[in-house]
Amino acid sequence: MADEPDAGEVAAVLLASFSVLLRRVRQVPAAGELTMPERSALSHLERSGPTTSSALAREVQITAQAMGTTIGALHTRGLVERRPDPDDGRRAVLTVTDAGRQALRDKRNARTELIAQALTSGMFTPAELDQLAAAAALLERLARNI
Repeated sequence: MADEPDAGEVAAVLLASFSVLLRRVRQVPAAGELTMPERSALSHLERSGPTTSSALAREVQITAQAMGTTIGALHTRGLVERRPDPDDGRRAVLTVTDAGRQALRDKRNARTELIAQALTSGMFTPAELDQLAAAAALLERLARNI
């Protein structure tokens, strides 16, 4: 009877593999390339919905000044919109524009395409592709339970 896998070893191998994969796909260029801070702010704003610059800065754990610079660049490119806060006219509420959503989609599509090309490059057998497909559901379940 085979020994059960050590959960700590499996965790270490998974984390190392994910780190390499994420590092590689984050390097994929896309049209209208976003900087890492811009992509982070835009993604967070898309997920969490309209918010202020200072609240967004707290969420992504950067200074309000750094977020202001990032938001300024996104606003100049038409990727975010500023509207007066209905509760406090001194503040602005930020929302992602259609162009901002498209920029994020373009980046995600470029990443998906990169992975799809690697999967169809002949480096993986049909059985291995089936294993990766099955593992995807397990990885999603793992992510939900962390």
